Amino acid sequence: MLHLLIFALLAGTFLLGITWMRMGLFNLSGSKMEIWLKKFTNSPFMGMLAGIVMTAILQSSSAVTVIAVGLVSARILTFPQTIGIILGTNIGTTVTLEFLTFDLNHLIIPFIIGGVLLQFFKNTKLKSCGYIFLGIAIIFAAMNGFEILANTIEDVPMMEKLIELMKNNIAISFLTGTFLTAIIQSSTAMTGIAMTFLTSGTFDLNTGIAIMIGANIGTCATALLASIGAGNEARLTAYAHIWLNLIGAVIFLPFISILGQASSMLSDLPATQLAHASVLYNTIVSFLILPFARKFGEFIIWLHGK
Repeated sequence: MLHLLIFALLAGTFLLGITWMRMGLFNLSGSKMEIWLKKFTNSPFMGMLAGIVMTAILQSSSAVTVIAVGLVSARILTFPQTIGIILGTNIGTTVTLEFLTFDLNHLIIPFIIGGVLLQFFKNTKLKSCGYIFLGIAIIFAAMNGFEILANTIEDVPMMEKLIELMKNNIAISFLTGTFLTAIIQSSTAMTGIAMTFLTSGTFDLNTGIAIMIGANIGTCATALLASIGAGNEARLTAYAHIWLNLIGAVIFLPFISILGQASSMLSDLPATQLAHASVLYNTIVSFLILPFARKFGEFIIWLHGK
């Protein structure tokens, strides 16, 4: 029970760090995000580029998808214009995971001190930079906590059984990633947690990749909730996000070991391998769908249009 409580506290801390970093980045970018989306969604490819850039800045695919749902609801964008954005969000969210592979532990305390000091300034941009510094420090502190927890969690009988099940069953790992991400509402946080467990040797890369793929589906819950009562086209955007990740999962789950081998060739560090696997997975899935973006949109309308 104590381990579960510590896990929940660390997950909450990790999410707080991501939220503060995202808030600082969003404040610095101002209202330009929505303007970019309006300008760069004339074609699926340009929409995808806009989705990648926005998600890399906001550090959240869910946030960008929710913005897209809101713009569709306000009739600023149409559903077909959001297809490219959705394809881009999955690629953009991998930027955070790559960032987490850097060793910034020695900057945790300086970032906290700097972040706190910047809060005393009245200038909005300086305060926003302070939130970014605090967010980064909290994220890396939480990841250190997860790594320590991972080294002791296998001593808990219930967790030992779950970990053993996940090691031997890709489907359970996939469902675990989906379920936990739907609860914590962040695929980045879920995959980041998996990265720390990989570093500690708690489970192998294939298990981590299955969790990451499941996390991509779990994060769709946020957009689906945002689309409730927002109109038919907004609902279609949320469904498109779900189907994109479901198609990706169906394609890649049988070939997780191949994806794992390709990622292993790019790095010797387990956490970095998972981050690279996320980049490969999301980029390949998005570029596979891109040539059929309009047909994909028509399929969503046919399936969920009424």
